[in-house]
Amino acid sequence: MAVKCLIIGGGPAGYTAAIYAVRAGLEPLLIEGLQPGGQLTTTTIVANYPGFEDGIDANVLMPAMRAQAVKLGAVIRSGVVVGVDTASRPFAVTLDGGEAIAADTVIIATGASAKYLGLPSENKYKGLGVSACATCDGFFYRRRTVAVVGGGDTACEEATYLAGLCKKVYLIVRRDVLRASEAMQQRVRNTENIEILWECNTREVLGDGAGVTGVRLERRNGEVFDIDVDGFFLAIGHHPNSDIFAGKLEMDAEGYILTDGKSSRTSVEGIFAAGDVQDPVYRQAVVAAASGARAAIDAKHYLDNLK
Repeated sequence: MAVKCLIIGGGPAGYTAAIYAVRAGLEPLLIEGLQPGGQLTTTTIVANYPGFEDGIDANVLMPAMRAQAVKLGAVIRSGVVVGVDTASRPFAVTLDGGEAIAADTVIIATGASAKYLGLPSENKYKGLGVSACATCDGFFYRRRTVAVVGGGDTACEEATYLAGLCKKVYLIVRRDVLRASEAMQQRVRNTENIEILWECNTREVLGDGAGVTGVRLERRNGEVFDIDVDGFFLAIGHHPNSDIFAGKLEMDAEGYILTDGKSSRTSVEGIFAAGDVQDPVYRQAVVAAASGARAAIDAKHYLDNLK
């Protein structure tokens, strides 16, 4: 099978890339991967996506994006891309079922996965008080009490962000020091409604079945205690879903695909990256969608210049 434009990943970046690619005449094929709709579908109401004054359920927004792409003419299929030969022209792409696809251009929109603690209770309340994005979900915890897990810059930034919304923020730190920069540490220490719980590990997220009600912690000395919270935020990092491109595309130390300036161009001509797989900073649906549009436009310009 041969296509002008292959899009890998079915989140905001992938679906938007498909919308723009089909309108540009690229007849795109999109392979959705293991999580159609992307990481956004692990949350519920998205309150900060433009155009929805009351917010919109992520599991309504993403199918709507998908349906729009299909209605315009994009072909969307389930499956997982397991290999891409970046040296061949066209690019040789292999799916998990063994099918081979030849693609003139490839847009990588595989996203990034938040790191979780791996607790069964954490998974149980994911989207019901457990979140990995304070910017996305902090709005729902105004004047309430929340906890943030982590000790690096991201954790400190999320804690101070939430402190501007919430009544109280617990920062749960596994060690006896913060790993964050000195400036971020000072921001945390100077914020009155942040309380740092040192040398604590999370044993269990507590809830009433409908949502989070607390967290059970264990200090290094063995003491076990509970705190009452309404929300539990993970800030222990993200992992870009870029493993199949390791050694084939330029990446940073964390595995985020590097792009050229403000474009979506990667280190291999004809391959473009959009969304969280190349964005370690913003990680927002609207930013991912915009970068998907940019990738499709870049792919169109690339193909036009080959003529």
